[in-house]
Amino acid sequence: MLHVKTLVIGTGGREHALALALSRDPLVTEVHAAPGNPGIAGVATLHPVAPMDGEAVADLAERLGIDLVVVGPEAPLVAGVADAVTERGIACFGPSREAARLEGSKAFSKEVMAAAEVPTARSRVCESPEEAAAALDELGAPYVVKDDALAAGKGVVVTNDRAEALAHAAACGRVVVEEFLDGPEVSLFAVCDGGIAQPLQPAQDFKRIFDGGLGPNTGGMGAYSPLPWAPADLVPTVMAEVVQPTLDEMARRGTPFRGCLYVGLALTSAGPRVIEFNCRFGDPDVQPVLALLDSGLGELLLAAARGELDRVPAPRFREGASVSVVMASAGYPESSSSGDVIVGTETLDADPDVDVVHAGTARSESGELVTAGGRVLAVRAVGADVADARAKAFEGISAISFPGAQWRRDIAAEPLGVVEGAAALAPTDEENR
Repeated sequence: MLHVKTLVIGTGGREHALALALSRDPLVTEVHAAPGNPGIAGVATLHPVAPMDGEAVADLAERLGIDLVVVGPEAPLVAGVADAVTERGIACFGPSREAARLEGSKAFSKEVMAAAEVPTARSRVCESPEEAAAALDELGAPYVVKDDALAAGKGVVVTNDRAEALAHAAACGRVVVEEFLDGPEVSLFAVCDGGIAQPLQPAQDFKRIFDGGLGPNTGGMGAYSPLPWAPADLVPTVMAEVVQPTLDEMARRGTPFRGCLYVGLALTSAGPRVIEFNCRFGDPDVQPVLALLDSGLGELLLAAARGELDRVPAPRFREGASVSVVMASAGYPESSSSGDVIVGTETLDADPDVDVVHAGTARSESGELVTAGGRVLAVRAVGADVADARAKAFEGISAISFPGAQWRRDIAAEPLGVVEGAAALAPTDEENR
């Protein structure tokens, strides 16, 4: 029987969700994490190694006799941490530095989509304010302006205000200006081995800070899965029209993509269109997906890292639904508050249907659990359906408190394909006059 020793790289909610899923896989004998967080410490052995230091990560993996390294965040992947690990002959789930450009550069991503004939928004790469202004006028409102470089999920502005769009372009430098894609957004995670891919179950996340899809974009305030309203053929369509052509194009370029290809989609009136690619699992949208995974995560990721996906069964998912609700610290997303004492998480430990997924937490000198970032934690629940899982998640939220805590009350409230930010984009009374 296969036995797998794993090492998860990162500090956030995604990494905690991955560590939890790996710890529940019978084939996984050990879970390690670097550097991890207090929640991950409950299911893994932590090591004080910086995620961005590829050689240090590789040294640690060698020292521990690790079979599979799973790199969680995008920044280490773009920096080449996976390359450092694979050069030591250790399997790594996560793309090479070159392949990670699919997320590291929006312009490169668009170039690959064009070559692969992937359905996506029309766009222009702009190097100056003048070019940005011309692109905004050409593509029209609502205006979509994306920082070309990594921006932790917050480098995008979608607005009807041309001045705001121009200001964002000026602040970023090189940007991609796109046409606005109407329709609800969906996250689809494809586990790729360089040649083929296996899809996970789709999810939807809620990006804006306030109820009703209002306020600035965040890294994500909650998510749920499955999506009862999504077209029945959504997954096979996206795998055939988006994922496989992209893998073929990356292989043709000599930079095969191994890892998670995160396809951010808009379900437009003309069919699914790609909003963006990411080179790793999304957070929090992968949390409910992993909660419903009924087959082993370790075997799946190891096969992908080795280029052997055709040798393992497709992932299976349990019946029911899962909802994750994020609790953020005071000031988020403009700022964050650290050092505030968190109480109540331990009261949820005995509930088999609920997990507290740590993101921005730490231990104080006296051992108290405290805030240490913008998104502090998520309460994730599974239930018979979306409504049941949602009720359990919010019951869990009510048990936890810390000063200035903020969370959305409408996560998965109407699981009908919510268009995040639609209210913010609606014309005002002034504009209608």
